[in-house]
Amino acid sequence: MNFKYLLGSIISVPLLPLMYFQGKKIRQTVPELPEAQGIEGFVSKREGPTFKLLTIGESTMAGVGAKTHEEAFTGTLAKELATKLDVNIHWKVYAKSGYTLKSVTHKILPQIEEIDADLIVIGMGANNAFKLSSPSKWTKDVAELIKTLRVQFPKTPLAFINMPPIKDFPAFTPTIKFVIGNLVDLLGGALEKEIKNHESVFFNSEKLAFDDWTDRFGYEKDHSLFFSDGVHPTVLTYQMWATNFSSFLVNEKIVEERLKNNFPISKK
Repeated sequence: MNFKYLLGSIISVPLLPLMYFQGKKIRQTVPELPEAQGIEGFVSKREGPTFKLLTIGESTMAGVGAKTHEEAFTGTLAKELATKLDVNIHWKVYAKSGYTLKSVTHKILPQIEEIDADLIVIGMGANNAFKLSSPSKWTKDVAELIKTLRVQFPKTPLAFINMPPIKDFPAFTPTIKFVIGNLVDLLGGALEKEIKNHESVFFNSEKLAFDDWTDRFGYEKDHSLFFSDGVHPTVLTYQMWATNFSSFLVNEKIVEERLKNNFPISKK
């Protein structure tokens, strides 16, 4: 068992009753926001073939906190990649708020209709942390998700987005931020280690830097600007997060091989 997880468990056990009552109060005060609408879209840049993007995952990929996916993470990512790579992009979302990795693997992946894709982006972590998944269980579920996707998409690059910034959630108490925030950090470390066992699987392990974002755009250092209900992102956060992730994909040349083989284009 991961030593840090074991140590964290020992420290956290006395805090569980307090966390239970704090969590119950948070659920009563945080509004239940709907998932974004419009799970499919197209970005037109030029004549020629179309790059196929799929996103899967939990509430971040489901766009909770935004009205439409076009203005949330997936739509923004598609627009950014279309510009950076000079391609048309067809995008589609397969996601459900509240789902863990295992739920996504067993309930969402069987619904995927596509038989090919040029990139699959995965956003997970919060719900596994909320359910206090151990790093070993998380690692096992990550491996199962990848193995299942590989049956249908043997050569498609898989890219995990940054772990959710739970330590910055305004709605959470310091106790919950400490316990769940540290756990999600451990899960991120386990994910980074596990993907090394798989080809064409990537993970942006960089932590989201809200203070840097506020400095860049002249906002006061108020993290509530970035969370629609104290937990889920605002449209601003989705767009900045997706823009940042698009740069990661391009800088790491994650879709380089797909572009070279399938798209007779020159990247900008």
